Amino acid sequence: MAELITVEDPDDPRLRDYTGLTDVELRRRREPAEGLFIAEGEKVIRRARDAGYAMRSMLLSAKWVDVMRDVIDELPAPVYVVTPELAEQVTGYHVHRGALASMQRKPLPTAAGLLGSARRVVVMESVNDHTNIGAIFRSAAALGMDAVLLSPDCADPLYRRSVKVSMGAVFSVPYARLDTWPRGLDVLREAGFTLLALTPDERAVSLDEAAPHRMDRVALMLGAEGDGLSARALAAADARVRIPMAHGVDSLNVGAAAAVAFYAVATGRPTA
Repeated sequence: MAELITVEDPDDPRLRDYTGLTDVELRRRREPAEGLFIAEGEKVIRRARDAGYAMRSMLLSAKWVDVMRDVIDELPAPVYVVTPELAEQVTGYHVHRGALASMQRKPLPTAAGLLGSARRVVVMESVNDHTNIGAIFRSAAALGMDAVLLSPDCADPLYRRSVKVSMGAVFSVPYARLDTWPRGLDVLREAGFTLLALTPDERAVSLDEAAPHRMDRVALMLGAEGDGLSARALAAADARVRIPMAHGVDSLNVGAAAAVAFYAVATGRPTA
């Protein structure tokens, strides 16, 4: 059973995992280097635990102790109980969900290792917005994509904002980071995948015409919000595909576009 520890000093070194959670650059450097990530909210904490991530500690406001009692009873790590005001001082924001957990990262698999049993794969290039990363993972989990591959400069799926937006779906879909770009895409081609680059370019083939659901193994490539896929990524694809637009709309947010495309790729139903 975890030890419940009441903490009253925001500078207590035992709370170091939770300091400055709104400082994006600090957390980007610290969390991967120290092998941790932060799960926020009861559901996300439970999903991280159920996915096999070890818990380093929890930070709870008093009213959440009873809610999380079953987790606490199984936990060998300390549970720090604080007031909402102290939690805000430590983290830098109002922790309205009242529960945070510091989790231990797992080693990432290799891309080649992920592809052995996968048939529907997401490939992201330079997606650096944590909200978009979380939204894409949530759609990938919900719509049956098997794995995610990230270019070297993509944002961290385990950053707090990504985890929160995905509602813990980042724990459900296995992912790996490619070492080089776009050369790293060769691992997909070697595994028999057809690479489809999603673009709003009207010269691209519509998803309906491309019929990715009939392909044996498909990798759908997504670019960053605004810029889209780079010229190098587009050149590396086997085909360029688009979602047909109406009412003069030229494109969708990458998170929304991903969901529509995943539906077409994974289910084989028409998109328009």
